[in-house]
Amino acid sequence: MTDQPDLAEATAGVHAVVPILGAMGLEVVEAAPGRAAARIPSGPNVNHFGVAYAGSLFSVAEMLGGIIGGFFDVPGAVPLVKRMEIDFTRPATTAATARTTLSEDEQARVQAEATANGKSNFELLTEVTGEDGTVVARTHGFYQLRVLG
Repeated sequence: MTDQPDLAEATAGVHAVVPILGAMGLEVVEAAPGRAAARIPSGPNVNHFGVAYAGSLFSVAEMLGGIIGGFFDVPGAVPLVKRMEIDFTRPATTAATARTTLSEDEQARVQAEATANGKSNFELLTEVTGEDGTVVARTHGFYQLRVLG
């Protein structure tokens, strides 16, 4: 697994890979092996009735699998989302932050399995919170670390 990146560089990298995340104003606020968080401001992510657009809340949570997956040391492997379930629990009226973790045991399993087989599935549970700490959404993401080529 690689060293922890500079968060400004991580944010710029995410914007380069998925430009719409830059348009959303997404900022990577935590990136470390097994830990990831990102924040979106309310401004460009507000819908027609003044709360966060559901697609923006989905996106800030879904992209964390890419951050988590980027810490594995499997040549040629990329993280892919296979399925995502989301529960919207409260309207988000402020900036929103998504956070997730992957245990050390699960990281080791994914690393070993992807190295041996060229792919490994993993799951992430994510909470998206408003600035006051209110949970506005929860996701259950199903990802795969897969060697391409």
